[in-house]
Amino acid sequence: MTFITLTFAVFLMLVFATYWSLPRQLARNLLIVVASYIFYGWWDWRFCLLMAGASLVDFLLGLAISSTTDLRYRRLLLVLSLSANLGLLGFFKYFNFFADSFARLLNVIGWHASWVELRIILPVGISFYTFQTLSYTIDIYRGHLKAERNPINYLAFVSFFPQLVAGPIERATNLLPQFQTKRAFDYEEAADGCRQFLWGFCKKLILADRLGLIVDHVYADSSAHHGPTLIIATIAFAFQIYCDFSAYSDMAIGTAKLFGIRLMQNFAHPYFSRSVAEFWRRWHISLSTWFRDYVYIPLGGNRVSRSAQATNILITFGLSGLWHGASWNFLIWGLLNGLFILPQTLLPRLNTKRSKEFAGGESSFPTPKSIASMFVTFLLISITWVFFRAPTLDSSIDILTRMVTESFNGTYWHEMATLYSGDQLRLLWLLVGFFTIEWFTRLYPHPFANPLLARLWLPVRWAAFTAIFWTAILMTNQERTGSFIYFQF
Repeated sequence: MTFITLTFAVFLMLVFATYWSLPRQLARNLLIVVASYIFYGWWDWRFCLLMAGASLVDFLLGLAISSTTDLRYRRLLLVLSLSANLGLLGFFKYFNFFADSFARLLNVIGWHASWVELRIILPVGISFYTFQTLSYTIDIYRGHLKAERNPINYLAFVSFFPQLVAGPIERATNLLPQFQTKRAFDYEEAADGCRQFLWGFCKKLILADRLGLIVDHVYADSSAHHGPTLIIATIAFAFQIYCDFSAYSDMAIGTAKLFGIRLMQNFAHPYFSRSVAEFWRRWHISLSTWFRDYVYIPLGGNRVSRSAQATNILITFGLSGLWHGASWNFLIWGLLNGLFILPQTLLPRLNTKRSKEFAGGESSFPTPKSIASMFVTFLLISITWVFFRAPTLDSSIDILTRMVTESFNGTYWHEMATLYSGDQLRLLWLLVGFFTIEWFTRLYPHPFANPLLARLWLPVRWAAFTAIFWTAILMTNQERTGSFIYFQF
């Protein structure tokens, strides 16, 4: 069950109507838990058992940590939580990688290791809810949070279905108190949630899925395509993954608003960033801040020598890469991003303060310097996306090599021009329109939150949103399955 299916629409309407008809907050939270497990079990009911077991372990460990002041005992309990969560994540996410690597090593010396070829299915969203529960026990250990004694409130926090399978990765300090207090229906908040959902819905169907057709065609057999085509496909992937992942976040945040829940912002116009460091303050914010607070700062952050700080940055980004998957590609992707932010982070003259509120600057139109900075940042990020998208390390290196060596051949550019025409050109104009809208509405949580829309006559506004919805439906490409890229993580 995904956000863009008719099944989810029916499911959401039933849960929404039942939720607000219940008078007691505890009953509403219980409904959230039941609905979330139905939502999650739609993929595979066995995933629910895994999530329930992981949730129960951290719930009990959180109570135990909160009930003692013995520092050594608290540390032991925290280690148990870390071991349980990371062990669970490591087994399901990395077993196949290490088993395959071990099998290849044995094959080198002439041994056939068929016994390690067990295929482990990766449960959807395990990386997200594991990090969410892990931050819960860490915050209790640090004294930032009191352990939740009501299991229903706690399970609602862990399993809340809008953000369960692809984030945002919420902190208990933000989300758990919202399940502890009574919520009243707010029409304006719910209406804004619908508008934000619609914006994400459009990004997914009109842009992300259509860009995916280009990317999948080229990257499925990259050796059959020349450098210019690979460049176009890589740029298309840069936009695809943003439109796809930010669309999910918008739909998750919008859905949560229907239940009176506020989730954190996960994207803040990252492609308007003027440095790679700024990009990572605007991209997948919930994960970036998680690694900052629970990895980078505990390692010493910027309170250490320059060389140690550089090491901390590389460790943090390397682990962030491995969080996405057990492969050399993801590790290199993470380390490259870490290397790209080192100059600005370590050199005082480059580490200037930036405005967090205004992506790309405060002026209505970007300055030439801002445009140049955004272009260079996008170029560097796009290079790293090759390692993220390509299936193997060898293919990544081959793609980057041919991008450089074949980009000066006019024949290859002519072939690319004949390959991409018609629908692809229309898609280009859609992208230009999309980012133009994002630029001029970047001060708001989402473009449909622009107060100018609220001034329109109500029938006109409803007609406009209805037309936008059906346009997205009609522009849906049936060749795409509709799944989201980050479901694989």
